Amino acid sequence: MLTLLRKEIAAFLSSLIGYIVIGVFLITISLFMWVFPGSYNVMDSGYANIDTLFIIAPWVFMFLAPAVTMRSFAEEQRTGTIELLITKPLSDLQIILSKFLAGFLLVIFSLLPTLIYYFSIYELGSTTGNIDTGAVIGSYIGLLFLAGCFVAIGIFASSLSQNQIISFIIAMFLSFFCYVGFEQIASFDLMGSFDSVIMNLGINEHYISISRGVIDSRDIIYFLSLIAVFIMLTKLRLESRKW
Repeated sequence: MLTLLRKEIAAFLSSLIGYIVIGVFLITISLFMWVFPGSYNVMDSGYANIDTLFIIAPWVFMFLAPAVTMRSFAEEQRTGTIELLITKPLSDLQIILSKFLAGFLLVIFSLLPTLIYYFSIYELGSTTGNIDTGAVIGSYIGLLFLAGCFVAIGIFASSLSQNQIISFIIAMFLSFFCYVGFEQIASFDLMGSFDSVIMNLGINEHYISISRGVIDSRDIIYFLSLIAVFIMLTKLRLESRKW
């Protein structure tokens, strides 16, 4: 399993697209935080916070996670190596978890440089250290869970097609729907009190909650459950090849 994990990470980092994807993520966040004028610009806002990172990052993750995961199973199916992989002494779940962890670690790798933003704001405040560290930690934890969900969705989407571009598009659509789709459905106010239940099915509601710096077990259970659902859907997809 560790061998497969290292292989997946090495394959991504050995390609130019891997660095382009990570570079686009960091450049996009940096432009909104420091270059583009407006409310998202840290210097224009007048407040010592990095809320812009946690507002923009989920939307960029919808591109980043599918780009990281689109080749996971799609490439294996296209080249026929999926059959060889399945015959190895690894269960389907171990194969899926290896690819999931590889994708998750790569997204974390792209997120690490953003810690520079935190230390910059920490020093730039009118009083050094005048930043809500608790909220920042909560927001980073929220981003990690969000990344886990999008990577799990991407892995599932990659198992649906041999074409990486199609897998990428499916993953982006599913990520977008899971993030704000349920919230938009609930906003139509068609089901009365049941609308709040529908809203709670969406990722954004739980991401906002955990970003306040309060780690609620209900939010953690939601994120872990969503990750588990898409991992199991991927497992079912792989098993269907044996039917």
